[in-house]
Amino acid sequence: MLEFAVNLIDSIGLLGASLLIAIEVIILPIPSELILLLTGFNVSIQNFGFVAALIATTTGSLVGALFLYYLGSAFSEERLENLVSKYGKYVGLYVKDLQKTASWFERHGASLVFFGRLIPLIRSLVSIPAGLTKMKLSKFIIFTTLGSGIWNSIWISLGFFLGDKWSSAEKYAKYLDYLVYFGVAIASVYFGRKILIGIINYRKNQSIN
Repeated sequence: MLEFAVNLIDSIGLLGASLLIAIEVIILPIPSELILLLTGFNVSIQNFGFVAALIATTTGSLVGALFLYYLGSAFSEERLENLVSKYGKYVGLYVKDLQKTASWFERHGASLVFFGRLIPLIRSLVSIPAGLTKMKLSKFIIFTTLGSGIWNSIWISLGFFLGDKWSSAEKYAKYLDYLVYFGVAIASVYFGRKILIGIINYRKNQSIN
């Protein structure tokens, strides 16, 4: 897959980098880090400029994210609630919990989309709940572009400075991912606790009323 990425970028330049990033967001065939490192290497040998590379890869990120956003938005709230009402009980999920989560995402969705772009795997998945909750499209585009732009600029810069040794950074990318996963785990515990407390309080209030 890496050889394919190298050949594609050699053949069609920034269009290839943009296309690879868009595909990576959707189906994850190759880590975006490697595509961006390769793009940065091409910047270092002046095959294309840094700004053009950043625009192309960020556009690819946005295209992939929009595909998943619209995929999520294809599920209407009514259809999703029907599915949860039928099958959610088997995993302890109820319609009122879904509504609570949707309300929480509507309040904090912008932050989730922005910071989610800086987290491996979450970078792709965060687009789906944004679509499910019908997050305002302009807001989704803005925060996706900002978050993706930061992520892409970091890895393109690293590829630029490494030059022809760009591929050596592959073995270090996983350690960055581990660090990010640790941060995600801590954040998940924190936010999961808040959501759980919110659900418990909601149920208590309902029982009182």
